[in-house]
Amino acid sequence: MLNKIFLMGRLARDPELRRTQTGTPVASFRLAVDRDFKDRNTGERATDWIDAWRQTAEFVSRYFTKGRMAVVEGRLQIRDWTDKDGNKRTTAEVVADQVYFGDSKRDGDGGGYGNSGYSSGGYSGGGYASSGGYSAPAAPAAPSGFGAPAGGDQFAELSDDDGELPF
Repeated sequence: MLNKIFLMGRLARDPELRRTQTGTPVASFRLAVDRDFKDRNTGERATDWIDAWRQTAEFVSRYFTKGRMAVVEGRLQIRDWTDKDGNKRTTAEVVADQVYFGDSKRDGDGGGYGNSGYSSGGYSGGGYASSGGYSAPAAPAAPSGFGAPAGGDQFAELSDDDGELPF
């Protein structure tokens, strides 16, 4: 069975961080995603509620603000509950397993992390380098004796070609 959801949109407001009775952090936020329709009464597009737990909750509440683009990877959870009037209710909610930046800090609000690469980062419970972000590794140097042949030709004859296919 598979229960996996991917959403990409902008935060409709700043995340709200709270803690359970046992101290577990939970962040709730609304994500505005493109839809093919608008609400008939308000004329606005709907937003989706998303909950993030533990370290992901702390990450979202610390680094995401209203207007930032977020990519959420999570799961759908259906929950039954009783309201204060005793009515039984059912809620469908997205529980975020991982949250990634969908834009750079520069794109999100005009600020600048420069080229520190925050647009590629994400958090899934540990190991995110929040002070330095992500930077692409340097390209490896080509081994000696390999590379483009002299004379501008992009192809060269193989000197040890025996005519056999390698598979």
